[in-house]
Parts: sequence; structure tokens; C-alpha cells
Amino acid sequence: MVHQHSSQARLSPSSDTEDMTMLLAPRLAYFAGVARTEHVTRAAQEMQVPQSTLSRAMVRLEQDLGVDLFARHGRTVSLTPAGRAFLTSVERALGEIGRAADEVRADADPATGKVAFGFLHTMGAETVPGLLHAFRADHPRIRFSLVQNYGEAMLERLRAGELDLCLTSPVPDAPDLVARRLDEQKLRLVVPADHALATRKRIRLAEAADETFVTLEPGYGMRRITDDLCQEAGFKPRIAFEGEEAETLRGLVAAGLGVALLPPPTVPRPGVVELTVTAPRAAREIGVAWLADRPDTPPVAAFKRFLLSRRGNLLPT
Repeated sequence: MVHQHSSQARLSPSSDTEDMTMLLAPRLAYFAGVARTEHVTRAAQEMQVPQSTLSRAMVRLEQDLGVDLFARHGRTVSLTPAGRAFLTSVERALGEIGRAADEVRADADPATGKVAFGFLHTMGAETVPGLLHAFRADHPRIRFSLVQNYGEAMLERLRAGELDLCLTSPVPDAPDLVARRLDEQKLRLVVPADHALATRKRIRLAEAADETFVTLEPGYGMRRITDDLCQEAGFKPRIAFEGEEAETLRGLVAAGLGVALLPPPTVPRPGVVELTVTAPRAAREIGVAWLADRPDTPPVAAFKRFLLSRRGNLLPT
């Protein structure tokens, strides 16, 4: 290999890192192959590329870096001190790329791939475990990365590419998302067991206009639903406490700190009574959302089909 220094300008030390990476990345595997064999012809045969291509790539690599990586000895080469230092980092980088490629291929494998799935706190105790158990009956080796959060936070992670699918409420309506309604969950007015309303079974929400409410924090879907239902009933709720989980709110209600609009509990909680709201219609829709125009891997597509097949039968009875 003839080593010719071109008059073409080298990258300056101040060159943008991204520009440097784009120049160097295609040649790194070639460099590692030549460094390993210390013979251009043999490296070209092993990598199944023309020797001329490999020779030119090494010359350009040295020109771009502005240093000699090889000492030439006829048909053989040996690494310079700079070349040995560079090889250490190149092998580490190529190893990371190889591991990353293996990981994304594994995540996309139809039988053993991974689904990043988000869901509401209120669905974590029973609904989601039941769904996963049913799905894995036919897909026992598919893996899940699970995220439990409130609706807006999950949609942010969906947009950031951290989730493939999420169960949320209300069902979002946004141009960058696809959402499908799966089920509906009736809401109840939860009051302390010793409250004057505790003897009732049904109530119009307007009858609670003078009560103090405990609610989820702003940004939670249930908070928005609570505010909207109270407005529809003709009042703005007086809020004493804001929390992050429905069962925490039930505890606050049991302690006599207010009333709350909540979905049914997984198991009955002592200290509270749950009243059916007759007006306005108190329910929340549960839906599945995903990012529009993003192709699904086979395991994500399989789990999406499964969720859509559970329309009207998503929630435990």
C-alpha cells in the first residue's frame, strides 16, 4: 500500500464532533481488520472487499485524523503508537455497536422480543397483570418493559420513543397519536363511612356541591374528569388535598378529609362507602394509544392486536 499525503484539507481540531464521526465511522471496521491482520491483502480477503478500496480507506482515515496510524513494510503494516491507541477505542466502539445491534434485533424478535408498555396507576393491581397473563398464554417468551404513570406523563414518554403502547384515560385526540377506545369504567362518589351521605346508594353529583373534595393532581386524567363532571353538575369543587394515587385518596376519604370521584377499587376498602352517581353520567373511557407513523416490531404488533381484541372486555368484571 502506497502512502500518499493528499493536499486535501484535514479536519481541524475544532471540527464539529458529529462531522468527525460521519467521516470516520464507515472506516473503523476496515481499520480494525487491517490492524488485526497487519496485512492489507489478507484483511481485504477476510472482509471480502477489494484491496484497493481498503487501501484508499486507510489513507483517507489517516488524512482525516492528521496522524499516521500504520508503518508500512512492503505488503505488511504495523501500528504506530498512535494507531495502537486508536485501535483500543475503535474496538471498544465497534463492540458497543455490535451489542446495540444484537439488542435491537433481540427486541424485535417475534418470539422473544420486547414491548415497552405504559398504564395508569389504577390499572396496575388487577387489569394489567390479567392482560399480560392472557397474552403470554400464546406468547410466553415475549418480554415487557412496564411503566406505571398518569396519562399525560405516559403520552410524553410515548412521543419520546420510550413507550410502544400505553393504556390511558381520557382517550387522547392528537394528530401525532393513534388512539382506540377499549372500555369504559363507571366512577363513584366515595364518602367516609360515618358521613351523612353514607346511608345512600345513589346520588346526583350536584348534591355534593358543598362537600370538600380530595382529588388527583392537575395533569392526571381523573382530575380533569372530576373537574369536568363537577362543572357539568353546576359547581366548582372545593379541593382540600391533591394526591398521586387513587388508593391514597380513598385513605384520605376514610380519614374524613373529604369525598372523591374514583373508579371502583380492586378490593373493598373499609372506612368508606361508594355511591353510584346518577347524574351527570360519571364514567371514564379507557383506551390504548401509540405514536402515528411509527412501524411496529413483531412483538409490539402482536400485543397491539391482542389489546384491540379486548374491546369491551378489557376491565375485570
